[in-house]
Amino acid sequence: MKILITGANGLLGQKLTQLLAKDNQIDLVATARGALSVPLQRGSFFPLDISNQREVDHVIQQTQPDVIINTAAMTNVDACELQREACWKANVESVQYLVDACEKNSIRLIHVSTDFIFDGTHGPLDENEKPNPVNYYGESKLAAEKIIQQSKLDWCILRTVLVFGISSDMSRSNIVLWVKKSLEERKTISVVNDQWRTPTLAEDLAIGCYLVATKNAKGIYNISGKDFLSPFDIAIMTAEFFKLDKNLIRATDSTQFKQPAARPLKTGFIIDKAKKELGYEPHSFQQGLAILQSQL
Repeated sequence: MKILITGANGLLGQKLTQLLAKDNQIDLVATARGALSVPLQRGSFFPLDISNQREVDHVIQQTQPDVIINTAAMTNVDACELQREACWKANVESVQYLVDACEKNSIRLIHVSTDFIFDGTHGPLDENEKPNPVNYYGESKLAAEKIIQQSKLDWCILRTVLVFGISSDMSRSNIVLWVKKSLEERKTISVVNDQWRTPTLAEDLAIGCYLVATKNAKGIYNISGKDFLSPFDIAIMTAEFFKLDKNLIRATDSTQFKQPAARPLKTGFIIDKAKKELGYEPHSFQQGLAILQSQL
């Protein structure tokens, strides 16, 4: 099976590329904008900006994959709110180009989506929950889902939540690394205690993508961690794990933060479907911290 990955320089893209390179049954094609940030253990690399339709058509024509796993996206929620045109181009138009190319070449598409398509009035959520985004990032990701669902493709959408982990070049930060770095620098930090998520280890999300690809799964799957935590819980657990001063962490609520984009208060996912149908079994948040520590 030949699998093409978009966004191979992102946190998920790196983990997925490393995972697929270990499977000799998979012919791996990694793509990213610009040069690859981590050496490819096995497979081939093609530069690809998925917001350029000509490039999409050319690379797909050249490589003829059986499956495309789209991990590329503009994910900075506030930047998406402020730079709406760039957000729409990256998260919606690009997906249309991929769908068109996949339809022309009979390619299966696996696409990574987000809990931010929901309004946060309650959680955790299952796959049948009705989307209702509260910010432009969520709107763009929902629009992409609709394009895929209305296509003639063989498709699968994986929704995930608050991904954390370590990219090989340390170019990507996330809540765990931010808390760790701030406390090491003895900075006092304010962290919200009225939002709820099921934080996802990047390695677990990569395994979810791998399972969907190799088991030929179709439809929508929630792929996240299993612990339902607030960012404040995450910060305290991170401090305790790395033996840092948790007294530097101040609990606050969302009303105290003036951010361009609204955040859904309560999301998090029920992952029973992925467990049952894919055999997906994520690490606990605590185990995720240990994996992250081993990579530092």
